[in-house]
Amino acid sequence: MSLFSIFYYLLSVVLFIVALPLLILLSFKKKYRESIPARFFLFKNPPFENSDALWFHVCSLGEARALKPILKAFQTEHVLISTITHTGYGEAKKYNAEVRYLPYEMYLPFWIKRERVLVVLEAEFWYLLFRVAYAKGAKIVLLNARISDKSVDKYLKFAWFYKKLLASVAIIYAQSEADKNRFLALGAKNIEVIGNIKLAGEIKKTKSYEKPQDVELIVAGSTHPDEEEAILKAFVEYKKLHPKARLIVAPRHPERFEVVFELMQQYAKANSLSLEMFSLTQRLEGDLILVDMMGELNNIYAVSDIAIVGGAFRSDIGGHNPLEPAFFGCKIITGKHFFHQKELFKYVHHVQYVATDEIKEALENAKVLPPSMVEETIDLEPVVQKLKQYMK
Repeated sequence: MSLFSIFYYLLSVVLFIVALPLLILLSFKKKYRESIPARFFLFKNPPFENSDALWFHVCSLGEARALKPILKAFQTEHVLISTITHTGYGEAKKYNAEVRYLPYEMYLPFWIKRERVLVVLEAEFWYLLFRVAYAKGAKIVLLNARISDKSVDKYLKFAWFYKKLLASVAIIYAQSEADKNRFLALGAKNIEVIGNIKLAGEIKKTKSYEKPQDVELIVAGSTHPDEEEAILKAFVEYKKLHPKARLIVAPRHPERFEVVFELMQQYAKANSLSLEMFSLTQRLEGDLILVDMMGELNNIYAVSDIAIVGGAFRSDIGGHNPLEPAFFGCKIITGKHFFHQKELFKYVHHVQYVATDEIKEALENAKVLPPSMVEETIDLEPVVQKLKQYMK
């Protein structure tokens, strides 16, 4: 280890000790009940059983899903997947792979075995993950790599640090030319632009629901705190002029189902609207419907007229994937803070980008706009061939 790596490791230990009371407290929250004990205390989270394998590291649900078209090319290989979040872990478990939570950095020198290839998705830049995997012989590949408009200044301020981190990387597959130039500014080398690999993902529904006749279905998908209330306010005003409209709300995180349902109850009571919890009815009959089940959003998009895509009405989330509602022909409305999904939105046509106080107007405008659509594909074969080369 270099002197810097030793210093970084000791700093990670100090930060762990300082944060220990908070970590213990968070471990009791439903959202973190599995991930924090696994990541920070190695509870039921041993090293991968098989070494000398193909290892993918992702953050959460979206990145785990994005692996599917690539993993099809490696069905005969032993595949490892590490993740950060509970939802990402659950999605990764659907593959024929060994799945683990990525431990906190101070454990990595002892946790990581020798692997042939480590593929890191998007912006999961953990210094000791890169340095330790590289030191143990892994070829490191950055896939779907990005640096958002909002983050670029922060990265450049610490360019010296990222230059050290990226020195371990064999090749970077960037989402766009802008991302490539940002990585070059950080001292990275061997960068290729391939686009966003989520364009290669298979989009399908798992169930078919019957859409009520003569009804306009509006779905608010992947919403976050404050977004639901803004959407509910806009919908209530919209429904006064369009009584056949119905609003379906699908919060991004399952631990928020209860609080969102309470908010919807308030609006239902104040405006004499009917309210349903989707898990109890499996129907789309209420004026307001809470989707309190995971894995249903595509099935809802498939029968909806308008999709309000959450995560972009706040300045700190960065938006969510628009490909799924576009695939099903929804008319898409989203916020203006979609910086993490900028590359994907570039390929989706007929989207309205609005502020929270413009949602009602956007719903009106949707009546005269064509459905959103995607007009782009991506070729993953160069990536697959490079990984196979590294696996030899």
